[in-house]
Amino acid sequence: MEIRSLRPDAAVHLPQGEAAGAVAGLIGCIGDPQFGQRGIEQLARLLPLGWWTVYRVFDDAPPVLHFGGCLQAEDCVADAFGAYRDGLWRHDRALGGIRERVARGDAVLSHLHALELAPEHRRRVFQRHGLSERLSLSCEDADGALLSVNLYRHESQAAFSDPERDTLQSLGPLLLSCVVRHLSLRPQAAPAVAAFASLTKREREVCDRLLRGWTHDGIAADLQLAPATVKTYRDRAFERLGIHQRHELFALALQQR
Repeated sequence: MEIRSLRPDAAVHLPQGEAAGAVAGLIGCIGDPQFGQRGIEQLARLLPLGWWTVYRVFDDAPPVLHFGGCLQAEDCVADAFGAYRDGLWRHDRALGGIRERVARGDAVLSHLHALELAPEHRRRVFQRHGLSERLSLSCEDADGALLSVNLYRHESQAAFSDPERDTLQSLGPLLLSCVVRHLSLRPQAAPAVAAFASLTKREREVCDRLLRGWTHDGIAADLQLAPATVKTYRDRAFERLGIHQRHELFALALQQR
């Protein structure tokens, strides 16, 4: 695994053309409730991507997903992060070197290929969802946790090139600042327990099955409803919870736990 310093004190030279527009677009998304999805759309203008996630990793507690986004028909962010949170983070080979550098006050860029991961991690997160590589921007946040901004490529996409890694290294401090600023501006949500308590019985049943990774057709068959009705209950539940995507439901459920 390669780890590079982001050199936060170095001058940032913004790229020209489409890449410069991507950075400006990401800045313009700050504070938007759909920052996760809009953010990946802007970053994909900078370099080809499949997903991104933003989460915090602690020394003695499971990681917490803040948001994510993907550029494929099915949003698998919640499923992948659920597997990671379900113990894989304890054996993440990338964390040791990153934590050591971050503990010294560095912000870093790390590049990891799926083949460098422990077999179970590779199988449950990368192979299951067709991911091949991860570029991560990492720093220590105000609470002492490791804040990680992760950019993923699919197996169908070319490997991250040296110029692409150089570009992200140069822009890393700015991109991290955008994420930190967005997190600081997010409105404080109502306590998760109270939020879920506001759902009707059917809405809770649908959400519970979504959190377990069920498809809409599977939920419909289990609850003896039409798939369109399942989607209606899902949309009503998401509106009550103040969220828009499945991975946000997963993050809210983590807060409740």
